[in-house]
Amino acid sequence: MRSLPKSKVAAVQASPVFLDTTATIDKACRLVREAAARGAALVVFPEVFVSAYPYWSWLGSPLAGSPWFQRLCESAVEATGPEMARIADVARECGVYVAIGINELAARSVATVYNTLLFYGSDGRLLGRHRKLVPTWAEKLTWAPGDGAGLQVHDTTIGPVGMLACGENTNTLARFSLLAQGELIHLASYISLPVAPPDYDMAEAIKVRAMAHSFEGKVYTVVACSTIAPETAAQLEDAFPGAAALLSRRNSAFSGVIGPDGRVAGTPLIDEEGIVYADIDLARCIQPRQMHDITGHYNRFDVFDLRVNRRGLRPATFDDSARGEEAASAISTAAEAAHTESAA
Repeated sequence: MRSLPKSKVAAVQASPVFLDTTATIDKACRLVREAAARGAALVVFPEVFVSAYPYWSWLGSPLAGSPWFQRLCESAVEATGPEMARIADVARECGVYVAIGINELAARSVATVYNTLLFYGSDGRLLGRHRKLVPTWAEKLTWAPGDGAGLQVHDTTIGPVGMLACGENTNTLARFSLLAQGELIHLASYISLPVAPPDYDMAEAIKVRAMAHSFEGKVYTVVACSTIAPETAAQLEDAFPGAAALLSRRNSAFSGVIGPDGRVAGTPLIDEEGIVYADIDLARCIQPRQMHDITGHYNRFDVFDLRVNRRGLRPATFDDSARGEEAASAISTAAEAAHTESAA
């Protein structure tokens, strides 16, 4: 008989130390330890928590934002670099799973950056890396599009875990691709976005998206959203007058846990920094599926056919076989010449 686990999860709602990678990772490690001490088996951080969201792209022209883009590139990290090794270490130290958003600098690049989610096992191993498929609106000035390689569901001791970043939680096919792999715990990372259109309630929009995914898929969704520190707003105000007022708009951040019935589990956070905790029981994902199991009996796979390309994208593919043959031939020729010379 299959046994489905119970666990406590934690969603962090906090601001990074703006464009300061070392200080932000210090803060993340402290928050992981705090959540683990409260019994959390999974700690989820916001989108690009390490260590900035490019608000300047919403506040000024591309030209005015260009120096800030350089600062973001200079603070970006590689997924397997020494900075993120500290997160792996704290996950291992505390024996918890950790998901965290980063500005990922592409290997051998100084300016190609991805909006990336990393997922660490309780033993500190990097289990998953997902690059946001499509940067949203003004984000295209900063991030390169991701690929399907990260559309993976990871089998863990707390259950099957999948993850998506911010606006791609509205991408029905991306979400379905995770559900089809048996996802039972969905991680959704977000940023506070007070610079959205005036009639847009970001906190409510985040909650609605999470409730929709949980209700449709009969899964738990753990939502972690960032906040904007006053120090961040002050820095941007100096470059973009009026920024501080725009960035102080309320109802811009929501973090919480949604159950498989689409209802909020535990007490969510809106706008304020803190950690949301909730106990989850994956056995609760069973009964709702008797009515709607959209990856099983409540679908028509003879009518619908979803194909997902999970090949990772690279700027170039190099075939060194010919060069290897040339090198081997040169070595052979040199050896033969040396032998002839010695024989003479």
